[in-house]
Amino acid sequence: MEFSQYNVNSLMYITPRPELVFVEGKGMYLTDHKGKRYLDYLQGWAVNCLGHCPEVIHDALVTQSKKLLNPSPAFYNAPMVEFADLLTKNSCFDRVFFTNSGAEANEGAVKLARKWGQLNKNGAFEIITFDHGFHGRTLAMMSASGKPGWDTIFAPQVSGFPKADLNDIASVEKLITDKTVGVMLEPVQGEGGVIPASPEFMQALRELTKKHGLLLIVDEVQTGMGRTGELFGYQLSNIEPDIMTLAKGIGGGVPLGALLCREEVACFVPGDQGGTYNGAPLMAAVGIAVFKELTKPGFLASVKEKAEYLSQQLEKLSEEFGMQGERGFGLLRALKLGENIGGKLVEVARDMEPVGLLINSPRPDLLRFMPALNVTKEEIDELISMLRIVIQQVKNAA
Repeated sequence: MEFSQYNVNSLMYITPRPELVFVEGKGMYLTDHKGKRYLDYLQGWAVNCLGHCPEVIHDALVTQSKKLLNPSPAFYNAPMVEFADLLTKNSCFDRVFFTNSGAEANEGAVKLARKWGQLNKNGAFEIITFDHGFHGRTLAMMSASGKPGWDTIFAPQVSGFPKADLNDIASVEKLITDKTVGVMLEPVQGEGGVIPASPEFMQALRELTKKHGLLLIVDEVQTGMGRTGELFGYQLSNIEPDIMTLAKGIGGGVPLGALLCREEVACFVPGDQGGTYNGAPLMAAVGIAVFKELTKPGFLASVKEKAEYLSQQLEKLSEEFGMQGERGFGLLRALKLGENIGGKLVEVARDMEPVGLLINSPRPDLLRFMPALNVTKEEIDELISMLRIVIQQVKNAA
């Protein structure tokens, strides 16, 4: 089909999209409506942790779809219970509430923290978040996020989210008042430009929150499920948070998220939290399949090995073109360009022939890479070769 045969105008306009329609995906590659292939270093924004259409997800969907789709969240179902058990046994948390998205999981975390504050801290409700943080696109999560310009788009904002500076413990401490119930952050600010919270900062933050009797909430929507080389990003800092949120990689491509907490924090009562599709067996079955794949012997070690290789290759590319290096944890990495050419690089890379390259520029001077966790070294080499051509082309044109 030609692009003109797709009635894209029936979709609500929310972002500029190129004139291509993806029809198939396998592993690290996507194919569009004209048959052109693309090496995909977006993977749905770190969603497809096992690449496009892995067999384990296909098999889980087919098998579970023949058994039970949704008996209602008013009842237990077997995949829901099994998956919750896997998550708690492999983390520092005791309780799980399943959601459909990261924003929904983060909303749940805020609700849980505020409820806990009502019961334990005289109604304290403020949650300190961070400049350049990103927690989702609901009204409350846009207010919790520190994305520039978001404070006015849908004003007035939801109150209760004072902003500190990442890796600056003093900036957190000065915001603490008798209204503060917790601190919420991403172990790596993905949308903010792949800015890691240092292990030292995370440890200091855990000590500070304990000192003041505050909850520590980690938003691991992007960093969870092996993305950093550990199963969960908080494990990089050897700390134990009170609440964690997951999404993206937890479902490997299907809509699934989770809110986890320690037993002492699990204070919801009937009527506080729910959702029509939350914990539905079809999605939970996929989550189980993905989780078991990620926790197979050697898988996370392989992620660390590939991450080190990608880091080295990006650093070499940076030196070659006089850029400013790279950063990140695991297979969530960024190339610091040193000039505002990110948008142009994305466009030129996508339009390469015969195979395109899909990359992301969350900031004009930076590229972000979020490959499948089972990416191969050969596919990393292919990325670097294609990037070299694209960078040279853009620099020559300038």
